[in-house]
Amino acid sequence: MERHFDQDLAELKEKLLTMASHAEKAVNESVNALGNRDLELALQVKANDEVLDRFEIEIDETAITLLAKAPLATDLRLVTVAMKISQNLERIGDEAAKIAKRARDLAKEPPLKIALELPRMAGLALGLLKSALDAFVNRDPAAARALIPRDREVDLLHKQLQQQLIAHMKETPDNIARCLHFLVAAKSLERIADHATNIAEEVVYLYEAQDIRHSGNGPVTAVT
Repeated sequence: MERHFDQDLAELKEKLLTMASHAEKAVNESVNALGNRDLELALQVKANDEVLDRFEIEIDETAITLLAKAPLATDLRLVTVAMKISQNLERIGDEAAKIAKRARDLAKEPPLKIALELPRMAGLALGLLKSALDAFVNRDPAAARALIPRDREVDLLHKQLQQQLIAHMKETPDNIARCLHFLVAAKSLERIADHATNIAEEVVYLYEAQDIRHSGNGPVTAVT
């Protein structure tokens, strides 16, 4: 029974990491579609969004089965954290699909002649996601804690982009529709960074038995 449980738990982790790979790919491709005005790639990202939806359902089903068998508190944490991480990954996929939708619409319009730091913002958000997933794989809660403050840089860049696009809309009202597409894409990147931070918090909970949500990443009481 224990060996069977360990095998199921290993399969759950493997499925979660496969889902994470799909989520990272979706974000990368949606950003590339936006930057390169690639209509075909944008349509592909939107079509592939249901893959992450299926992964979330499968992981939840496996996790619920394992919860009834988990012999140790550490196993219980792993199963519940896997469910929460998969939920965040599915939402990251949703945000990637939103970016792809904006890329699809913008590809049909003339280019917007304004220099935006969306590629930098995308790089920061993807860096957070990769770091959070690496911390999970490497059992490194310290690395997870360290990446959480980096989300503020994404928030700041998001505000700067908002201000830049709003100013451009005021100056050139004919560009409002295209600017709104970029505003939505920037918001999605900000949300992706938030979800990456959520994953990092779950990694800390998994390996330190400490819930640092809403705590400012400060000292908290261990969960037993």
